[in-house]
Amino acid sequence: MTVSGTITDIQRFSIHDGPGIRTTVFFKGCNQRCFWCHNPETLASGPELQLFLDRCIACGACFEACSEGAHQIVEGERRFNREACLACGACVDTCYAQALVLMGETQSVDQVVETILRDRAFYETSGGGVTLSGGEPLLQPAFAQAILTQCQKAGIHTAIETAANLPWETIVGILPVTDLIMMDIKVLDSDRHKAVTGVPNQRILQNALRLGAKPVDLVIRTPIVPGVNDDEASIAAIADFCAQLPNLRYYELLRFHAMAQSKYASLEMDYPAAELVAPSKELMARLTEVAQSFGLDARHS
Repeated sequence: MTVSGTITDIQRFSIHDGPGIRTTVFFKGCNQRCFWCHNPETLASGPELQLFLDRCIACGACFEACSEGAHQIVEGERRFNREACLACGACVDTCYAQALVLMGETQSVDQVVETILRDRAFYETSGGGVTLSGGEPLLQPAFAQAILTQCQKAGIHTAIETAANLPWETIVGILPVTDLIMMDIKVLDSDRHKAVTGVPNQRILQNALRLGAKPVDLVIRTPIVPGVNDDEASIAAIADFCAQLPNLRYYELLRFHAMAQSKYASLEMDYPAAELVAPSKELMARLTEVAQSFGLDARHS
């Protein structure tokens, strides 16, 4: 039986999702709601329509294409009735200005792997490979495992980016076909974690300890978000925890940026992090030094 899944994008020539030049496959669906998320189009599990109003040229083609009347003019203003939308993509096919984008496509494992294999030469020369990202790739475990299995058989380095907010049985199932796991630890305190992501983190930390004892390369990442964890005490707590992980390759601090505002607008979603200012280079360097004081190979973006 052919395994299929829902993705938002396959990004080729990526250099920020693991070693070397990589192809990153973005899975749709996430079981956390970090208020600063820079990929809001990956949060919902099903397809959804993005409308970029600044690109719209008011040609009216989408009005004719939509069988549900989701595109409307109300009091002279262009409106989109998201509740009526079936996410069928008919309007997208007629949008010459690319103001409409259908986010979420079903692809088979063979389709995804075919795209990945196109850049095999770049992986070989750079030490790169494939990375599954999202969203949360392990919410589609059979799809993820099948992609990783085919890639590993083809001699391609495999990596996955995960929050690990999943049953251990789901995570351990993909370990035999995964060369590198890049896992987020955003905040160590569970109540604080729930306040900023919507979920507690006991299971996440337990999974990190289990992964730390497995024969798989592990990278822990922390996005540095103003007002959430951009202080020395927060990073010291995470670094102290990471020092318990025997197979940790390195600890990476990722600099928050607020460049997702247009994505949120296109999905008619509030963006609570819109007014946050990216941490300074000096602060990133100082927090990295804090992590290094715990004996970690700590880096920052």
